[in-house]
Amino acid sequence: MHRCACTDDAQDIDLGLLDPILKRCGTEPGTLISVLQAAQSTYGYLPRPVLEAIARSLDVPYSEVYGVATFYTQFHLEPRGKNIVRICHGTACHVGGAPEVTRAITDELGIEVGETSEDMRFTVEAVACVGCCGLAPVVVIGDQVHGQVDPSAARKLAKKLIRDTPK
Repeated sequence: MHRCACTDDAQDIDLGLLDPILKRCGTEPGTLISVLQAAQSTYGYLPRPVLEAIARSLDVPYSEVYGVATFYTQFHLEPRGKNIVRICHGTACHVGGAPEVTRAITDELGIEVGETSEDMRFTVEAVACVGCCGLAPVVVIGDQVHGQVDPSAARKLAKKLIRDTPK
């Protein structure tokens, strides 16, 4: 088992978890995105030691692995909360009040957009579009879509999320 104690991570990272991923996805450079997706699914995010191990395994420069991981918004280099709150800021949602909805949610959760709460319960993201323009403004919590959300409803959603998420 390969373990890495990382100074920027609060936990040891078991690099041995990459072995079945590499076996399943392959070690050709063309498998990079599939390997990154599987690694993120396993670790919850892509810490630097995992990116370095992927680069070595695929025999590609670290800069290439890092470049792909930072280019695509699906990949995350920092740990994320148990609950991901996405607030749509596409045109329809923005015009419908997304900035005010965002402010209500971030006020209730006590974190800003792009941040994760210290207790790892919540991450708040502003996204470009969730494809539900007819329901604008839209908030997505996990996989649940909430449409026509005003600031009052946003506060209620955040308070419910706080109540329903164990510490």
